[in-house]
Amino acid sequence: MSHAESRSRVVRGWNWVGLRNLPIAEAHVGITLRRLLRLSMFQVSVGMVLALVIGTLNRVMIVELGVPARLVGLMVALPLLFAPFRAVIGFRSDMHISVLGWRRVPFLWIGALLQFGGLAIMPFALLLLSQGTPSTAVVGEMGAGFAFLLVGAGLHTTQTVGLALATDIVPPRSRPLVVALLCVMLLVGVLVSALVFGALLANFSEKRLIQVVQGAATVTMGFNIVALWKQEPRTASVRIARAERPRLGDAWRTMRREPDLRRRLVAVGLGTVAFSLQDVLLEPYGGQVLHLRVGATTALTALLAVGGLCGFGLAARLLLRGMDRYRVAAIGALAGLPAFAAVILSAPLESAALFALGTTCVGFGAALFLAGTLSGAMDAAQDGSHGLALGTWGAVQSFAAGAAIALGAGLRDIVSALAGTGMFGSGLAPDSAGYDAVYVFEIALLFLTLAALGPLVRFRLPSGSTGFPTQQEISRC
Repeated sequence: MSHAESRSRVVRGWNWVGLRNLPIAEAHVGITLRRLLRLSMFQVSVGMVLALVIGTLNRVMIVELGVPARLVGLMVALPLLFAPFRAVIGFRSDMHISVLGWRRVPFLWIGALLQFGGLAIMPFALLLLSQGTPSTAVVGEMGAGFAFLLVGAGLHTTQTVGLALATDIVPPRSRPLVVALLCVMLLVGVLVSALVFGALLANFSEKRLIQVVQGAATVTMGFNIVALWKQEPRTASVRIARAERPRLGDAWRTMRREPDLRRRLVAVGLGTVAFSLQDVLLEPYGGQVLHLRVGATTALTALLAVGGLCGFGLAARLLLRGMDRYRVAAIGALAGLPAFAAVILSAPLESAALFALGTTCVGFGAALFLAGTLSGAMDAAQDGSHGLALGTWGAVQSFAAGAAIALGAGLRDIVSALAGTGMFGSGLAPDSAGYDAVYVFEIALLFLTLAALGPLVRFRLPSGSTGFPTQQEISRC
């Protein structure tokens, strides 16, 4: 065998290794439901982290570990520090230069590693934090803060780049189905993980806490590997020369010239705050005002999820039929008005059924609003800049949701304290006054959201468009 033939065989062998055993999709691979389900696993990992950090660990730190509530609130809020950087992360993934022709996958991998690292060290830091001795408390606070920061950085990186990758590989007419699928998988990740974590930590011990949190770290890493495997094709078109790459400031100024950008972001922020203020008050309201048992208040979360699933399903149907994205979001905001009114009226009427109905409709309206605004962000993104557009949407949405949780709890406490002093008269019960103030504020914010969405709604389809996807496009998803 000649030297040239031997070299050619080696090259062919390495090409076989690259195509068969590396996580690189071939350019001709079609968009199938199986591929989309694999990609949506990154949303499941995000939902698992959210359920663990905001739900399970929040309760464990306060009740079992005896950590002060103010410190717990600070730790849970730390991941929000990375929310404004989602636009930067998305832009960097748009402009990334890779030898293998990747843009998104390296950032997905970095996000997965950050999530894994934060969850891996988190239980040990929390145990040090709960010891109460001066020597360990400082180390525990620093370690826990660092762990929550890593988790926040990984979560925002993974979700931003995952949404951008989904937008890259899916045809525009099929994106409504993808939006609904990704949102549903996030909801499934939160619900299933919350139930699993609750069952595993029913008999709490420090050893069990370490096992559960580090097990979650391993599972999230596995989900993200499955999600990114052979999703992004290797192309030479993304290898942009460094001199030709636009700067973030230039790209941002270009995006700011898009019509109604500011109005779109304001609508996303207002609507997200309106639907998120009551997130941490839902179960306490049922227990303190309507005197429901623990099992009944826990079922409220399931009702909220059922409403969300129905909302995402309807959103996909309406969007596939060609309805304007922001009209779908406006329908969600409209659905929230009677939903919050039903929650308020359930207290004077002493009706648990009305409260359950209102809770379900809140989830329904929030899902429609989320699906509509996310689809609008996908459609507004120019070719090659999906990461910047979706990162900007995600930054506004994530920061607004986190700020709303803190604002809702604070508003409830202030109004309840003032009602207890008799400032609002004897006819307003102190137990329900704080909650009702939050729900009334949410109704007012929904009216503002509708005012912001109004000029964005298009009542006519573009010329030449029927508003319906072809049968071939639907069959691909």
